[in-house]
Amino acid sequence: MDYDASTTPRALATEAVHAGREDLAGLGLHAPPLDLSTTYPSYDTRAEAARIDDFATTGARLDGPPVYARLDNPTTARFEDALARLEGTESAVAFASGMAALTAVLLARASLGLRHVVAVRPLYGCSDHLLNAGLIGTEVTWTDPAGIADAIRPDTGLVMVETPANPTLAEVDIRAVAHSCGSVPLLVDNTFATPVLQRPAGQGARIVLHSATKYLGGHGDVMGGVVACDEEFARTLRQVRFATGGVLHPFAGYLLLRGLATLPVRVRAASTTAAELVRRLATDPRIARVHYPRVGGAMVSFEVYGDPHDVIAAVRLITPAVSLGSVDTLIQHPASISHRIVDEGDRRSAGVSDRLLRMSVGLEDVEDLWRDLTQALSAPPAGTSRAGVGSATEPRPVGR
Repeated sequence: MDYDASTTPRALATEAVHAGREDLAGLGLHAPPLDLSTTYPSYDTRAEAARIDDFATTGARLDGPPVYARLDNPTTARFEDALARLEGTESAVAFASGMAALTAVLLARASLGLRHVVAVRPLYGCSDHLLNAGLIGTEVTWTDPAGIADAIRPDTGLVMVETPANPTLAEVDIRAVAHSCGSVPLLVDNTFATPVLQRPAGQGARIVLHSATKYLGGHGDVMGGVVACDEEFARTLRQVRFATGGVLHPFAGYLLLRGLATLPVRVRAASTTAAELVRRLATDPRIARVHYPRVGGAMVSFEVYGDPHDVIAAVRLITPAVSLGSVDTLIQHPASISHRIVDEGDRRSAGVSDRLLRMSVGLEDVEDLWRDLTQALSAPPAGTSRAGVGSATEPRPVGR
């Protein structure tokens, strides 16, 4: 029996290494080529006109060179093909950032007159802001998962959830939510879990969103966004991308494709360390509450009894910075940074307390991370000595 490596089902780790690269050996190449062209010459203007007309009509990828880099790019296309394979969708469309990707989805649905969105908090702070501020003409109804079906209207174009959610790591049952959506597409922000831990399309989601800046890139040196979906919706997204210009730079596409190759190894290694840190934090008397999703992963959130700003100021190995998914461990205070743009009342009702810290666990040794974290948790407030810390009169918040 002949063996066809291109059609035989493969494990995720194998797909991560080989997807988007299957043709390289036939081209006499080992590493994917980087195409930085912004324009592509052609001596047949009639044929070019026909190809451009076809794209304007269908949004399908062009056969042959892209004409202009805002239509497509061969390097970026490799990343799109690979990510679609990992998420189990027909297609994927890449953008300059995760927010550019979400904007394109909203515009694509609004172009059909479907401007209403049903959303579940918490979401990433800027996603929340984009929906709530109506900056691109959308209207949002916020609800909990049980209220999704009742919130849907005739002009609802999208239901949006993030699971695990940023920053509380709250989870929703994707399959149950997809059922509640009926014919309305469900968008799942899968940035935190990645296809290593869950594949929303296999549970009924029709649109899967990633801030590729995070785990897909994995090294804190590339910005991008990507939407995994069926080919029909991908065609509309390509037309929106062409019209609005939110394209992913080919060098970013190159780095993201490279990042996918190690995605399963990175996520699993960091998840193992995160689970151990969660175990230790859960029994630490300085910690009021630990948040960690059932699906696992490398993201940990915890609420402290002391001042979270003092913890941020005291870390030395862990990096105090926004973003996540890098090889090094990052920590930040969502109420001050990533979710500052969300109204305070909405923020707190979604579980984002002022004492919550969010940590993206990297690939460092767990003992080194714990040593840094535990000394930061015991650090005195700025401008005080350790002798004055931990007195019996220090107030504690009520409840856990």
